[in-house]
Amino acid sequence: MADQVIVDKIIQALAEYLKRDAGTIKAAHHLRDDLGLDSMAVIELLYKIEETFDLQIPDQDLVGLATVGSVASYVEGRLAPAKPAAKKTAKPATVKSTKKRKA
Repeated sequence: MADQVIVDKIIQALAEYLKRDAGTIKAAHHLRDDLGLDSMAVIELLYKIEETFDLQIPDQDLVGLATVGSVASYVEGRLAPAKPAAKKTAKPATVKSTKKRKA
């Protein structure tokens, strides 16, 4: 489940757009079937979410965003800092002298 702060912001954006009480919108609600959003309304909502979270949602990602919860999980994944690749620590090269010591 996505971070509750993200879910709450998305629900608030939906409530403002739909002009209804945020308490009536749940993470499990389907954007089209339960909330009655048509294609244009979904795009407008996602634009508002892009502004709210300062991110861009590529068109190819829209297909998987069907419920309030799926939108929240997507946003959370996009906001999570990229995990840095594990750094391999190189051992310093040891220099062996090829010169022979004089006794």
